[in-house]
Amino acid sequence: MNQEKKGSKRKIVSTSGRKSGQSTRRSPRKVVEQVPMLFGRESFKWMFIGLALIAAGLILMMGGSMPSPDVWDESLIYSHRRTTIAPFLILAGLILQFVAIFKK
Repeated sequence: MNQEKKGSKRKIVSTSGRKSGQSTRRSPRKVVEQVPMLFGRESFKWMFIGLALIAAGLILMMGGSMPSPDVWDESLIYSHRRTTIAPFLILAGLILQFVAIFKK
């Protein structure tokens, strides 16, 4: 009656609220199957790397305050760092998130 399938993990959980040693009567028990985690350790590692890339891209895109409010300096606003590198890092982080989620 209590045969387990090969490879499946089962955990017996007591449904009564009594503490051990209170009674010698056997309490009803319920069999609960453990569900494996959806993502493994490696997937989480790649997800955190992707989040770090996205954060780095957003940090590189910040700033742009002018040293003097009377002077407009295009090199601060339209720098290579803000227009090319930061969006590339954000897209790379999003692609890495996608790969980490669908990697099995």
